Amino acid sequence: MPDALTVCPATGDELRAAIPDLARLRQEVFRAFPYLYEGSAEYEERYLRTYLGAPGALVVLARDGERVVGASTAVPLTQETEEVRAPFQPPEFDPGDVLYLGESVLLPEYRGRGVGHRFFDEREAHARRLGLGITAFCAVRRPADHPAQPQGYRPLNAFWQARGYTERPDLETTMTWQDVGEAGETAKPMRFWVRRLS
Repeated sequence: MPDALTVCPATGDELRAAIPDLARLRQEVFRAFPYLYEGSAEYEERYLRTYLGAPGALVVLARDGERVVGASTAVPLTQETEEVRAPFQPPEFDPGDVLYLGESVLLPEYRGRGVGHRFFDEREAHARRLGLGITAFCAVRRPADHPAQPQGYRPLNAFWQARGYTERPDLETTMTWQDVGEAGETAKPMRFWVRRLS
């Protein structure tokens, strides 16, 4: 990893100052397959501000010098929306024991340098500091023959499995957003991946 590329948590004024850059980053990265997300800067900035006030939230920034080139988020499941919380039911899960891993976004030219691993390392360490025993995230499910899927596309399943995450077909939810080129929002199926921390 080049010396200019740093990965570390951001809080308070540093995070507040980075929100416009993070909003643009999310729009750029999530516009690509498989998310195909047609976002707006106003929505993104409003969403990202929730991390300033949520107890136990974490935002990790990747910077090349001063430029924000990647980010990763996490928040205790109890602070998440109902659509994210709903699949995690007793007796298997105590929602108070789960750290929900939000997005990891990284510009394509910075991939393959270990930043993705650092994002997981930071968030899993954060879960342990909070005394939480489970980390989980969800990923959109697109049909294998989706017309927007680029040639040679490889999902991140193998990477997530190598990090100790298990795909859980029994844990699903839906999230709604507008795809690129569509006139309005549609519901998307989301599947959870779960890791029990040692």
